[in-house]
Amino acid sequence: MLALLLAAAVVCGLLGAWQLDRAQVRGAAAEERRRTELAAAEPVPLESVLAPQTSFTGALVGRKVEVTGTYEAAGQLLVTGRAHDGVTGVLVLTPLRVRTADGAAVLPVVRGWLPDGPSAAAPPTGTVTVVGYLQAGESAGAGLAEGRTDAISPPELLGVWKGPIWTGYLVLASSDPAQDSDVTLLGPPTLAGSGLNVQNLAYALQWWIFAGFALLVWWRMVRDEARDALAADPALAMPAVPAG
Repeated sequence: MLALLLAAAVVCGLLGAWQLDRAQVRGAAAEERRRTELAAAEPVPLESVLAPQTSFTGALVGRKVEVTGTYEAAGQLLVTGRAHDGVTGVLVLTPLRVRTADGAAVLPVVRGWLPDGPSAAAPPTGTVTVVGYLQAGESAGAGLAEGRTDAISPPELLGVWKGPIWTGYLVLASSDPAQDSDVTLLGPPTLAGSGLNVQNLAYALQWWIFAGFALLVWWRMVRDEARDALAADPALAMPAVPAG
């Protein structure tokens, strides 16, 4: 019986691992389709979906928007410790001052990625129209120092850039006029937890529960048999008395 239940537990464990692999494959495929759809979508005006200093919801992640403003090159920052294609570098983060119905507000714009270096190319001057993907702001990091930061945190940026600020930031897809080609543009942001297919993940958990249940059945059988044996012969529970 032990061998039979162990075999059943192993089979269930392997089936769970297979379902986990399917969850990863299907999740990756679904995320790739989502990113393709986002890239092909027509942009909408930024203020039609998100106003300055309003809450950023998960449904806005990756939304393609268009906005016109003026870059403030003096406030440009490099966001450290960001990997792209397996290489760690920096993001070029530039404030875009946007005219709104209530005056003006600042939008953090990730203009792209660069290998780590002391500086980045200046943004286009004058009025610029940008198209990009929305992403939620990050938690506060270690702060800003010497033109660098380790987090894209709107509350931290507000203390440096001043004025009303959007609670998310824009990942640049295109710019008119165009910016320096040395900066590598990034694709649509990924959603947290989007790398797994939920249905297959649930199947994997079910198979692992079955594996645990098979082992539990064996343990219960052994325990019940031992308890019945003790009930039939209480002397089995008595410790052996050493000879002499």
